[in-house]
Amino acid sequence: MLTKTVFELFGEPVSWAELFGFITGIACVALAVAQRIETFPVGIANNVFFVILFADARLYADAGLQVVYIALGVMGWWVWATRARSPLAVSRAGYRLLAGTTLAVGAATLILIPILRAAHGAAPGWDALTTSMSLGAQLLLNLKRLETWFVWITVDIIYVPLYFSRDLNLTALVYIVFLALCIQGYRQWRTVTD
Repeated sequence: MLTKTVFELFGEPVSWAELFGFITGIACVALAVAQRIETFPVGIANNVFFVILFADARLYADAGLQVVYIALGVMGWWVWATRARSPLAVSRAGYRLLAGTTLAVGAATLILIPILRAAHGAAPGWDALTTSMSLGAQLLLNLKRLETWFVWITVDIIYVPLYFSRDLNLTALVYIVFLALCIQGYRQWRTVTD
């Protein structure tokens, strides 16, 4: 049912999964910008819709990424919830965290590319890179590090043309909205950074 067409956008079908992914995605990122813990359950719902959407579009790493996001969402929810008495403050990532995240992103990208090629993925290189970068960005978000927004902005810039190329027009549009929200998130978090 979730892969059935609801309407067309720019001459391409939009499924229920894409529509619900659009709605929950915007809500999730807006809640993250506002530093609200509700970002995590809304984000988990978003991930479920995007698993269905991306698997149907043969963007297998993006589909798999959503499953990992569910686990990271639970982790982030727990981290933020356990800090309820003394909320986790926004801070800058240290050199070691950034270097480790960068190395992990590079390694994950190199590991994913041949796997996605073997699975006949639609865009193995870009799919691997954006998947790996998104994981790094989610880790930084879970830790409330300001640099999360730089990574998310870069990922969004790559995702927009990737999703248009796969005729996921509504999803491409939501990533344009995400880009604007991420810029706002950086501005807001920068003002409260330790």
